[in-house]
Amino acid sequence: MTEADPFAHLHDEAYDSALRAHRATAATLVNAHGRAAQSLDGTWRLTLDLFEEGLRQRWYADDDTPPEQWALPRDWQQDAGEPAPVPGCWNLLRPELLHYEGAVWYVRDFEAEALPPGQVALLQFGAAAQRAEVFLNGRHLGGHLGGSTPFTLDATAALLPGRNRLMVFVENKRQPERVPMHHFDWFNYGGLHRSVALLRLPARHVRRFSAHLAPDGRQVVLRLWLNAPADGQARFELLGETIEVAIHDGFGEALLPAAPRLWSPADPVLHDVTLHHGDEVLRERIGFRTLATQGTRILLNGEDVYLAGVCVHEDDLALGRCTDAADIARRIADAKALGANFLRLAHYPHDERVARACDAAGLLLWAEIPVYWAIDFANPATLADARNQLQELIARDANRASIILWGVGNENADTEARLAFMAELARAAHAADPSRLVTAACLINREQFRIEDRLAEHLDVIGLNEYFGWYEQGFQGLGRLLGNSRPDRPVIISETGADARAGYRDAAAPLFSEERQAAFYEGQCAALATAPYVRGLAAWLLYDFRSLRRQTRAQGGFNRKGLIAEDKRTRKLAFATLAAGFARLRGQG
Repeated sequence: MTEADPFAHLHDEAYDSALRAHRATAATLVNAHGRAAQSLDGTWRLTLDLFEEGLRQRWYADDDTPPEQWALPRDWQQDAGEPAPVPGCWNLLRPELLHYEGAVWYVRDFEAEALPPGQVALLQFGAAAQRAEVFLNGRHLGGHLGGSTPFTLDATAALLPGRNRLMVFVENKRQPERVPMHHFDWFNYGGLHRSVALLRLPARHVRRFSAHLAPDGRQVVLRLWLNAPADGQARFELLGETIEVAIHDGFGEALLPAAPRLWSPADPVLHDVTLHHGDEVLRERIGFRTLATQGTRILLNGEDVYLAGVCVHEDDLALGRCTDAADIARRIADAKALGANFLRLAHYPHDERVARACDAAGLLLWAEIPVYWAIDFANPATLADARNQLQELIARDANRASIILWGVGNENADTEARLAFMAELARAAHAADPSRLVTAACLINREQFRIEDRLAEHLDVIGLNEYFGWYEQGFQGLGRLLGNSRPDRPVIISETGADARAGYRDAAAPLFSEERQAAFYEGQCAALATAPYVRGLAAWLLYDFRSLRRQTRAQGGFNRKGLIAEDKRTRKLAFATLAAGFARLRGQG
């Protein structure tokens, strides 16, 4: 018998290859909203792991023997980790971790009751940036890629009655084959930045259900998905009606003739929808509305709508990528004070509470995945990652009336590989959710100097990022572009903006003053009013946010294009300028 080599892990570069084979995906995601759950939020222990020694040395298999009783030395000790909040971003724990990019271990113990017969235990993660591997009582449950979408892992076989130890390896390394790739323009927060919970469900359970109004506005489309390919029955209750649904091979669908009061920004009415399946009772509050394009118009409930809006990042001086109810409410209040009816949630899926709050507040949303800049478009694994993140986002938010646009990419150069990659994402979005429009933030055809992108034939709405008057001097180029273009579908200006440092006031300054930013929006709104096919504007952006690409004295590590400073209180001059511009544009629309 060969003696084990205690130093083998030092030379093993395939130390995590077996773990990568088991990943949570959209096909295993369970929507946790409204279900009874044991919250695992709170204080965890965090240990830095720059060299991923925890995977190499299998820290997750270590027991709790105190150091004075160790027969051999170890390199990890659970109670030596520092306290860290979940949800939380490790970057804000202490100043020296602000720019840390690498791996950490989150560890916590929790008590659990024994599972009764016929139940399963599921661990639900709101998000883990960027990759996670999850271990319960020393057993690997699975991993996940993508830092902004939820995932579910089956913990049934590993859960113990009494004390349990949950360990989560999380790393946020920027890598060229990932989504997003290694080069992007926001802050690279890391951590378990959304909630973690333990669910106990029947062995055969509903993963998710959806309800939306058919295009004719005369019937509601009801769908449900089980966690396994089984047959059965379920019952929906909504709009004062009850409808039985037959389930075949784990999927059920039914049509309910109905003409509900419609959801709109002016009347954001939500209806109670209840699903009964076995012992499960699932409830949602859902708005019903129709959505379509007609030529260059966007029709909401059959009426032309102009999307006057603003982009927003999930970034906070104190919370990082985390958010709370107060932060979301402030975001909505500031958007409404601007006269906006529309938000672009840049550049990754935001906390699911945002869309729920916008359902109630009557704000329209563009939600997207981080297919940003020069993604590795030729890599099948990168495409699989992007497609899965898109499907997880759609599965999570399919019942949110506020979301009208799925965004599949941002500022990607028009190459053959990119066209194939993005066209596949557009197809996947339409297949997963035919009730919404699909878009991408495109660039212009510089040779013809017009709005033109080969991807457009796969999109319902063309997004256009342009910065005439800022990165390109003057607005003459914008006028030329708009005059040259003859799009056959609606165009939204998905980004435009100019930097201003709050408090820097100088009407003669060429750059970075509040006056310069305000003048930029005056010029933009005047030019865009001349192009009737432009059916929306998402100004870049609501709040200043951290971005380490930005290193001038005026920027100081922040993107300063916010209409409000990073304190989320100080409004710049351009806020009032754009509010007036929105009033004019919406009036013309």
